[in-house]
Amino acid sequence: MEYVYAALLLHSAGKDVNEDGIKKVVEASGVAADEIRIKALVAALEGVDIATVLSQAAAVPVAAAAAAPVAAAPAAAAEAESEEDKEAAEESGVEGLGALFG
Repeated sequence: MEYVYAALLLHSAGKDVNEDGIKKVVEASGVAADEIRIKALVAALEGVDIATVLSQAAAVPVAAAAAAPVAAAPAAAAEAESEEDKEAAEESGVEGLGALFG
């Protein structure tokens, strides 16, 4: 994650997102830089317009957040019901064991 953040920092500062820049940012944060991860990230970002990707990514969470409460409400209700069912089953099981011992 720190490598992606380094790339975003470089981009927002108007600098080239390259291996050397990412390495310097990561090391400045106190993390040991992994050359393989840096090379993989730079290769993955080659030809990518970071500004466009960021503008598209900023719009997605708003739409997902708007739909999330609606979708989460039935799931929360079902989870609460299932917990109540489990508690009731446990209680009846304990009562059944009590009857065995008298």
